[in-house]
Amino acid sequence: MTSPRRPAAILIVEDDPGDQMLIREAFAEPGLDSPPRLAVVGDGEEALDFLHRRGSHTAAFRPDLVLLDLNLPKYDGRTVLGQIKNDADLCSIPVVVFTTSANADDVTGTYRLHANAYVTKPVDFDDFTTAVRQINRFFTRTARLPRHPATV
Repeated sequence: MTSPRRPAAILIVEDDPGDQMLIREAFAEPGLDSPPRLAVVGDGEEALDFLHRRGSHTAAFRPDLVLLDLNLPKYDGRTVLGQIKNDADLCSIPVVVFTTSANADDVTGTYRLHANAYVTKPVDFDDFTTAVRQINRFFTRTARLPRHPATV
């Protein structure tokens, strides 16, 4: 018998307030036994502060998943991804790049930086919501995520 899963903890790194709202709404999908715990940051520097629990984020939870936009102020998503995947304490956190770019160089470049998935944001509202819900379902119901003893 398996124990029930705790709600996933997800860090959303997105600078567009409209996309932030749509992503939050999609993660609040009706019928979920345990909706994920979400934190939203608006730029690459704040994402790294959150992940390293510094500045105003000293009490931040350790995310089970990072949903990362590429085009961010301060540090872009590629820089954030590279820092996550090159840090021994953070590298096991799955990172899904969720961005408007369908550029082949962006796709290849982020996989070379060890992104776990690359999803181009759909323009249509329903398709956008469906994409976020599919990411949520896969990473919180289907995939096994690493356990971290320091999870807050």
